Amino acid sequence: MRVATFIATVGGVGHLRPAPGTWGSLIALPMAWLIHVIGGPWLLAIAIIAAFIMGIWATSQVTRGSENHDPSEVVIDEVAGQWIALLPLSFGAWHAGAAITALWPGWVAAFLLFRLFDIAKPSLVGWADRRNDALGVMLDDVIAGVFAAIGVVAFAALFHGVLGL
Repeated sequence: MRVATFIATVGGVGHLRPAPGTWGSLIALPMAWLIHVIGGPWLLAIAIIAAFIMGIWATSQVTRGSENHDPSEVVIDEVAGQWIALLPLSFGAWHAGAAITALWPGWVAAFLLFRLFDIAKPSLVGWADRRNDALGVMLDDVIAGVFAAIGVVAFAALFHGVLGL
Protein backbone atom coordinates (compact mmCIF):
# COMPACT_ATOMS: atom_id res chain seq x y z
CA MET A 1 0.00 0.00 0.00
CA ARG A 2 1.36 3.41 -0.88
CA VAL A 3 2.28 5.60 2.06
CA ALA A 4 -0.14 8.36 1.02
CA THR A 5 -3.03 5.90 0.74
CA PHE A 6 -2.12 4.35 4.09
CA ILE A 7 -2.15 7.78 5.76
CA ALA A 8 -5.26 9.07 3.97
CA THR A 9 -7.29 5.97 4.78
CA VAL A 10 -5.77 5.61 8.26
CA GLY A 11 -4.43 2.15 7.55
CA GLY A 12 -7.44 1.13 5.49
CA VAL A 13 -10.16 2.18 7.97
CA GLY A 14 -11.55 4.48 5.28
CA HIS A 15 -12.54 1.43 3.25
CA LEU A 16 -14.99 0.22 5.92
CA ARG A 17 -18.64 0.56 4.98
CA PRO A 18 -21.11 2.00 5.63
CA ALA A 19 -20.20 5.52 6.77
CA PRO A 20 -16.40 5.54 6.47
CA GLY A 21 -16.25 8.99 8.08
CA THR A 22 -17.90 7.63 11.20
CA TRP A 23 -15.44 4.73 11.24
CA GLY A 24 -12.61 7.25 10.94
CA SER A 25 -13.99 9.17 13.91
CA LEU A 26 -14.39 5.96 15.90
CA ILE A 27 -10.81 4.80 15.31
CA ALA A 28 -9.63 8.22 16.43
CA LEU A 29 -10.98 7.55 19.94
CA PRO A 30 -8.63 4.74 21.02
CA MET A 31 -5.80 6.46 19.17
CA ALA A 32 -6.41 9.66 21.18
CA TRP A 33 -6.57 7.67 24.41
CA LEU A 34 -3.22 6.03 23.67
CA ILE A 35 -1.59 9.32 22.69
CA HIS A 36 -2.92 10.93 25.88
CA VAL A 37 -1.68 8.07 28.07
CA ILE A 38 1.79 8.28 26.49
CA GLY A 39 2.24 12.04 26.51
CA GLY A 40 -0.82 13.90 27.75
CA PRO A 41 -2.52 16.80 26.00
CA TRP A 42 0.70 18.24 24.62
CA LEU A 43 1.46 15.08 22.67
CA LEU A 44 -2.14 15.01 21.46
CA ALA A 45 -1.75 18.60 20.24
CA ILE A 46 1.44 17.65 18.39
CA ALA A 47 -0.33 14.62 16.89
CA ILE A 48 -3.16 16.88 15.66
CA ILE A 49 -0.68 19.15 13.91
CA ALA A 50 1.15 16.17 12.42
CA ALA A 51 -2.10 14.57 11.22
CA PHE A 52 -3.17 17.87 9.65
CA ILE A 53 0.09 18.33 7.76
CA MET A 54 0.36 14.69 6.70
CA GLY A 55 -3.34 14.70 5.82
CA ILE A 56 -2.96 17.60 3.40
CA TRP A 57 -0.07 15.85 1.70
CA ALA A 58 -1.71 12.41 1.61
CA THR A 59 -5.05 13.76 0.40
CA SER A 60 -3.39 15.74 -2.38
CA GLN A 61 -1.51 12.60 -3.48
CA VAL A 62 -4.56 10.33 -3.36
CA THR A 63 -6.79 12.78 -5.25
CA ARG A 64 -4.21 13.86 -7.85
CA GLY A 65 -5.77 13.70 -11.31
CA SER A 66 -9.23 12.95 -9.93
CA GLU A 67 -12.32 15.13 -10.11
CA ASN A 68 -13.33 13.92 -6.65
CA HIS A 69 -11.42 16.14 -4.21
CA ASP A 70 -12.85 14.38 -1.13
CA PRO A 71 -13.28 10.63 -1.66
CA SER A 72 -15.11 8.88 1.16
CA GLU A 73 -12.17 6.57 1.91
CA VAL A 74 -10.04 9.54 2.97
CA VAL A 75 -10.60 9.67 6.74
CA ILE A 76 -7.40 11.23 8.10
CA ASP A 77 -9.41 14.46 8.23
CA GLU A 78 -11.93 12.84 10.58
CA VAL A 79 -9.13 11.63 12.83
CA ALA A 80 -7.59 15.11 13.08
CA GLY A 81 -10.98 16.73 13.70
CA GLN A 82 -12.04 14.16 16.29
CA TRP A 83 -8.75 14.63 18.13
CA ILE A 84 -9.40 18.38 18.28
CA ALA A 85 -12.85 17.68 19.75
CA LEU A 86 -11.19 15.48 22.40
CA LEU A 87 -8.40 17.94 23.27
CA PRO A 88 -10.37 19.73 26.04
CA LEU A 89 -10.90 16.34 27.71
CA SER A 90 -7.20 15.59 27.52
CA PHE A 91 -6.35 18.93 29.12
CA GLY A 92 -9.11 18.48 31.72
CA ALA A 93 -7.93 15.02 32.74
CA TRP A 94 -4.31 16.16 32.83
CA HIS A 95 -5.18 19.23 34.93
CA ALA A 96 -7.30 17.21 37.38
CA GLY A 97 -4.85 14.32 37.54
CA ALA A 98 -7.66 12.00 36.49
CA ALA A 99 -7.78 9.15 34.02
CA ILE A 100 -9.06 10.46 30.72
CA THR A 101 -11.55 7.59 30.60
CA ALA A 102 -13.21 8.99 33.74
CA LEU A 103 -14.46 11.80 31.51
CA TRP A 104 -16.48 9.37 29.40
CA PRO A 105 -19.56 11.64 29.06
CA GLY A 106 -17.27 14.18 27.42
CA TRP A 107 -16.06 11.49 24.99
CA VAL A 108 -19.64 10.82 23.96
CA ALA A 109 -20.33 14.54 23.56
CA ALA A 110 -17.10 15.06 21.58
CA PHE A 111 -17.93 12.21 19.22
CA LEU A 112 -21.57 13.21 18.66
CA LEU A 113 -20.84 16.93 18.30
CA PHE A 114 -17.99 16.31 15.89
CA ARG A 115 -20.09 14.02 13.71
CA LEU A 116 -22.96 16.56 13.79
CA PHE A 117 -20.74 19.45 12.65
CA ASP A 118 -18.89 17.29 10.12
CA ILE A 119 -22.09 16.04 8.50
CA ALA A 120 -24.20 19.23 8.71
CA LYS A 121 -21.27 21.48 7.63
CA PRO A 122 -22.57 24.72 9.13
CA SER A 123 -20.94 28.09 8.51
CA LEU A 124 -17.15 27.89 8.20
CA VAL A 125 -17.21 24.09 7.95
CA GLY A 126 -19.18 24.31 4.70
CA TRP A 127 -16.97 27.14 3.44
CA ALA A 128 -13.85 25.02 3.91
CA ASP A 129 -15.51 21.99 2.29
CA ARG A 130 -16.35 24.05 -0.81
CA ARG A 131 -12.65 24.82 -1.40
CA ASN A 132 -12.45 21.60 -3.41
CA ASP A 133 -8.82 20.92 -2.57
CA ALA A 134 -6.77 18.91 -0.07
CA LEU A 135 -6.54 21.84 2.33
CA GLY A 136 -10.32 22.16 2.29
CA VAL A 137 -10.73 18.43 2.97
CA MET A 138 -8.63 18.79 6.11
CA LEU A 139 -9.81 22.24 7.11
CA ASP A 140 -13.54 21.46 7.20
CA ASP A 141 -12.92 18.71 9.76
CA VAL A 142 -10.50 20.86 11.75
CA ILE A 143 -13.18 23.57 11.98
CA ALA A 144 -15.83 20.96 12.85
CA GLY A 145 -13.45 19.70 15.55
CA VAL A 146 -13.01 23.22 16.95
CA PHE A 147 -16.80 23.71 17.03
CA ALA A 148 -17.19 20.34 18.77
CA ALA A 149 -14.43 21.21 21.27
CA ILE A 150 -16.22 24.47 22.09
CA GLY A 151 -19.40 22.45 22.59
CA VAL A 152 -17.59 20.00 24.90
CA VAL A 153 -16.28 22.88 27.01
CA ALA A 154 -19.74 24.49 27.08
CA PHE A 155 -21.38 21.24 28.19
CA ALA A 156 -18.70 20.73 30.86
CA ALA A 157 -19.24 24.28 32.15
CA LEU A 158 -23.00 23.74 32.21
CA PHE A 159 -22.97 20.36 33.93
CA HIS A 160 -20.05 20.90 36.30
CA GLY A 161 -20.25 24.63 36.86
CA VAL A 162 -23.87 25.73 36.59
CA LEU A 163 -25.63 22.52 37.57
CA GLY A 164 -22.90 21.28 39.92
CA LEU A 165 -23.07 17.70 38.69
